[in-house]
Amino acid sequence: MARAVAETRAEILTAAVRRFTLTGYRGTSLQDIAREVGCSKAAVLYHFASKEAILTELIAPAVAVCRALEERIVAAETPADTRRVAAEGFVDLAVRFRREIALLRGEFPELLRQPAFAHLQRVPELLLDALVGRSDHQSARIAALVVIAGIAEACGEFIDIPDGELRPALLALVCRALGPIE
Repeated sequence: MARAVAETRAEILTAAVRRFTLTGYRGTSLQDIAREVGCSKAAVLYHFASKEAILTELIAPAVAVCRALEERIVAAETPADTRRVAAEGFVDLAVRFRREIALLRGEFPELLRQPAFAHLQRVPELLLDALVGRSDHQSARIAALVVIAGIAEACGEFIDIPDGELRPALLALVCRALGPIE
């Protein structure tokens, strides 16, 4: 019986990914997921307390890596180290979790406002500050914001490019837009 429970849970997660990809997180209901699995909404709720709980489990690995990146950025000792850690760490995060990015493209601002993801709300600003370094020029902040958004968009778009090709291309883009990473 325990195997069937684990299988059903996995099927719910797989169905949720399919539904989120087709209709977005907001456009997917628990009933849609249940229908896709071939079970009742109550069965979905047996495994997950809410649609947010499903999403939380789906992106938990990415959240853990994001938290670790946040800690490394804060712990960096010099502005150059901070910038390098932020650039390389964000590129690595985006490349590694590009399927999740593709799944949720366009919905990040709303998702970040949900209580389950509140701890991630400061990460975009932390990345922005780290990439800008000590510059107080508005143009540097604009460039860094475009780089962050562009990396996320590119990773969501180019899911099938091998990591070994995508990572160096994105790091080269960071250097062209913001200057060399030391």
